[in-house]
Amino acid sequence: MENNIVLSAKGICMTFPGVKALENVDFNLRKGEIRALMGENGAGKSTLIKCLTGVNKFEAGEIHLDGIDGPVVNRDTLDAQRKGISTVYQEVNLCPNLSVAENLFIGREPMTKFHTVNRRKMNEMAAKLMKDLDLDVDVTQNLEEYSLALQQMIAIARAVDMDCKVLILDEPTSSLDDNEVAKLFVMMRRLRDKGVGIMFVTHFLEQVYEVCDGITVLRNGTLVGEYSIEELPRVKLVAAMMGKDFDDLASIKQEGSGDKSKEPLVIDAKGLSHAGTIKPFDLEIHKGEVIGLTGLLGSGRSELARAIYGADRAQTGTLKVKEKDVTIKNPIDAMNLGMGLLPDDRKAEGIIGDLSVRENIILAMQAKQGIFKKIPMAKQIEIADKFIEMLQIKTASRETLIKQLSGGNQQKAILARWLATDPDFLILDEPTRGIDIGTKTEIQKLVLKLADEGKSVMFISSEIEEMLRTCNRMAVLRDGAKVGEISGDDLTQEGVMKAIAGGGKD
Repeated sequence: MENNIVLSAKGICMTFPGVKALENVDFNLRKGEIRALMGENGAGKSTLIKCLTGVNKFEAGEIHLDGIDGPVVNRDTLDAQRKGISTVYQEVNLCPNLSVAENLFIGREPMTKFHTVNRRKMNEMAAKLMKDLDLDVDVTQNLEEYSLALQQMIAIARAVDMDCKVLILDEPTSSLDDNEVAKLFVMMRRLRDKGVGIMFVTHFLEQVYEVCDGITVLRNGTLVGEYSIEELPRVKLVAAMMGKDFDDLASIKQEGSGDKSKEPLVIDAKGLSHAGTIKPFDLEIHKGEVIGLTGLLGSGRSELARAIYGADRAQTGTLKVKEKDVTIKNPIDAMNLGMGLLPDDRKAEGIIGDLSVRENIILAMQAKQGIFKKIPMAKQIEIADKFIEMLQIKTASRETLIKQLSGGNQQKAILARWLATDPDFLILDEPTRGIDIGTKTEIQKLVLKLADEGKSVMFISSEIEEMLRTCNRMAVLRDGAKVGEISGDDLTQEGVMKAIAGGGKD
């Protein structure tokens, strides 16, 4: 192939029920290039990846791969891997009950002369691979013993070790902290220098400009253009993705977002804890307040929220909701007290993939009402249509299976589920992770609107900038403990980073 191109897709077309997912899309990747694939949720990024790797059988177009004459037809992901295309998806796709070494070499284990797996050799090879990638991992331990972030790095290590010509990374950094992202970028640059072509899908713009050589932009299933990094500054990239001049996220400001301490208390937690996850903490949340939980990955942000909500039952301490002593034994107790929790893992704990958008939206309302008091179909339709319209959920129909929606639209549907219950206190755990800039903005504006209406919101995010735009106050966590709070003049990026590093102010 010409111009040093290792992978070339031409005129790819793909249709799902009621939706043209890709229309005449081209994608070119050169040897030794890191190319970002950018676009809003629903732009067609994941669909294109699945077409390249044999998951989707596309209707028109051709794929060409360096070293192979004629168009390539990948029957499945294993066929694509054998030809040199390895993929690491956003959700870790490994076997948690197997060891790290078994996961690294599954399907290609070294064998003894007796045709049994040579475990000693496999463990040695796995340990060397981990050492080469600067990962401190005991390869004989089960994968489930390690954090999601380390599992993600192990998945990437497996793909790297497959002698790939093309490495596709689909949102690999969404579960990694800054140090792990830096390690990943070192790994990516090393592979680029060896001639591997890397397709990098991310929603973090700063990462694109830190590590990529080029950008391909999709919008609504069509190709907007292919650019070098120099010819597409951030403002132009966002405009290309959105199809319009974009109102910068920084313009989102909180009106009257000052001190809420005079407002009634909605949540008053004293000494709550859950063994092994979160140490005893105190936290007050006032009516109409947006409180952020900040800290590095694994600091205990989600665990604190789960202890309040009863997803992990608190083993010590007391909790008052709207100034009344309560005992929350499980999430249904919390729901009946006017709480809602949007979990950080929408795939495992949020959506029910084989139910429709309508069924997913009314789920929490139905749970509160009880299984013997079914919400009438007319009411279900009314609720679903209201929130599909309000949140601009892109779906062919309210009856479309939610698993057919893009990640951002799935997130909106889960948010709709909780808004339908009219909660007094809403916990949003990483509500904008892995979704496009436009949807991020909509969710941030919605948080501020809810606060204006007197609802209290707990906002957990790995992106400090979006928390500064939405939060009145932040609680700082480190190693499973709440170590401080910041508000007022200290609520700046520098103030937050200082607090995370040094414990902040109590």
